Amino acid sequence: MEQGSVGIVKTQYVTFKKDFFLESGRVISPVTVAYETYGELNEDGSNAVLVCHALTGSAHAAGYHREDEQKPGWWDSMIGPGKAFDTDKYFVISSNFLGSCFGTTGPSSVDPATKKRYGLKFPVITVRDMVKLQKMLVDHLGIEKLLSVCGGSMGGMQALEWACTFPYMCESVIPIATTHAITPMAIAFNSIARFSIQKDPRWNGGDYYDSEYPTDGLAIARMAGHITYLSDQAFHNKFGRRFAAFEGIYDFSGFFEVENYLRYNGYKFTEFFDPNTYLYILKAMDIFDLSYGRITLKDALNLIQSDTFLISFTSDILFPPYQTEEIYNIMKKHGKNVRWENIESDYGHDAFLLEFEEQTKLISDFLAEKAG
Repeated sequence: MEQGSVGIVKTQYVTFKKDFFLESGRVISPVTVAYETYGELNEDGSNAVLVCHALTGSAHAAGYHREDEQKPGWWDSMIGPGKAFDTDKYFVISSNFLGSCFGTTGPSSVDPATKKRYGLKFPVITVRDMVKLQKMLVDHLGIEKLLSVCGGSMGGMQALEWACTFPYMCESVIPIATTHAITPMAIAFNSIARFSIQKDPRWNGGDYYDSEYPTDGLAIARMAGHITYLSDQAFHNKFGRRFAAFEGIYDFSGFFEVENYLRYNGYKFTEFFDPNTYLYILKAMDIFDLSYGRITLKDALNLIQSDTFLISFTSDILFPPYQTEEIYNIMKKHGKNVRWENIESDYGHDAFLLEFEEQTKLISDFLAEKAG
């Protein structure tokens, strides 16, 4: 176990039995939330930081579940003693969002009314719903105000939504590699992903839990997503035009390394992720619009009272830096306390998971200012 790790951690669960009203008007009950915590909450409860995960993440953000586990939590490079979210200073909460398949209630959960998996009977959920449930968890933990809410990609959407929906609940927010509303291109890729799952003959209208899973459809969906996570330069650096199997290049048995990468990661994904869940969370990403119900984006951003630190990456094609710049410019005009760093990187959208050295310095300094 590497130095600076939070060590062995355990996922915890809390179930809220009262009706949970969704933005759509639908109601689900009960709702279970999976979460992990790292570090200790101080006496006045002023050092709590909520970390929000991206599209296919989980509550397991740092440390290991077992001594023999090879792979740590998804943001282990950023959470732990001496790291960006220093667990010697901060009490870090990582909450699995609503609609997931990693412990929090979602389409793969059992509907208590029917004793069967929800499947497509699960209501469509939104980022605002996710944040509302996170607020219930934070209240359950006895925390009155968060020092910061941080997240990358879809986690950054949650951070922005926190700042608008609960403006006096978080002292600061750190949205990373994110946007106030995704581009038509991003919606197009998500559409391909949904189409591939729903056209898999084994999908069976979402009712596949007692039979074969639509693994081909989910694998292709994930392959489409992976294309958007890298940059043009990252594809060149990682694969070039190298062949993985040159024999058969003049028929369809030969393939390039980049094809091998997409195929491997696509099918690897099917080993642990639920296809229906993928449909629901892509839908939540598509319909997310910070201005919805708030007239305009300017009105939405004017709600923010938190000190805001925006981080983007120069080569991100999924959530391009110009979207972060738009948020920054509007907030500046409103006189908000906002700063923006556009980090030079060839990694593309995945940079928020890889450029940890640059992010560590920036976030450490920012949080130190907030903590006083």
